[in-house]
Amino acid sequence: MSIQWFPGHMTKAKREMEEKIKLVDMVIEIRDARIPNASRNPLIQQICGHKPRLIILSKKDKAEENVTKQWIEKLSENNVRAIALDLLKEDLTKVLTNECQLMMKEKIDRQIRKGIRPTAIKAMVVGIPNVGKSTLINRVAKRKVAQTGDRPGVTRALQWVKVSTQLELLDTPGVLWPKFEEEKDGYVLAVTGAIRDEILPMEDVFAYAMNILIKHYPKYLVDRYNIEVCEDPFECMERIARKRGFIMSGNEIDTERTMKIVMKEIRGEQLGRISWELPYANKQ
Repeated sequence: MSIQWFPGHMTKAKREMEEKIKLVDMVIEIRDARIPNASRNPLIQQICGHKPRLIILSKKDKAEENVTKQWIEKLSENNVRAIALDLLKEDLTKVLTNECQLMMKEKIDRQIRKGIRPTAIKAMVVGIPNVGKSTLINRVAKRKVAQTGDRPGVTRALQWVKVSTQLELLDTPGVLWPKFEEEKDGYVLAVTGAIRDEILPMEDVFAYAMNILIKHYPKYLVDRYNIEVCEDPFECMERIARKRGFIMSGNEIDTERTMKIVMKEIRGEQLGRISWELPYANKQ
């Protein structure tokens, strides 16, 4: 499967980011803690070059804690540091300022040795749609400067946001890569709502999600839907439909309604905390 997905505004955003990268000291990359591999953007590496990079695994409250810890260990190396945050509950101004100062310590120390008052760190904030980038920007700005929403791609323009006297952020649009070469990446992005539902067949996305749940989280299916879990995702769907009463004429199940409800409940964390990717099974 090779899914082409590169709207014109994303092409423009990539070009603008390449032009602005020279203005910043470092990069803050937001990824989804549930899918740290699929929510990365290979274009980001090209754009950032050798700039220090802080990877923030957002939505940590939606992913398995122990799996997220493994991802942090895997992603942290050399000029890259990874942390996990709940963007809605934590003191983002304090955390970001401290983390950025830690990553830029060498430059700050050099300025102090020269008798220069350390200048504010300038960081470019990047990430694919729907990872929480706009939520982070609005919270540190303490006002709504970036539009938020579950639908992907709501931020369209680059803008500077002053966090404190020590830190300034350059917000950027959420940019997806030109195509998904790996089938898995497209599916987990669809499962978590990072791409629109029209991009992939709902039956395929549902089957992928159910296979993960059957293999790693069968108890969630038992607890939520009161069904006996089986190996076939569509057999499980039929059992869910009949338990919920999603039946049409002729005693046929309403497959579309069932899939929509299950996907909505998965995305709404009504089944539980789910890590859709495991670190030892993926490349960074």
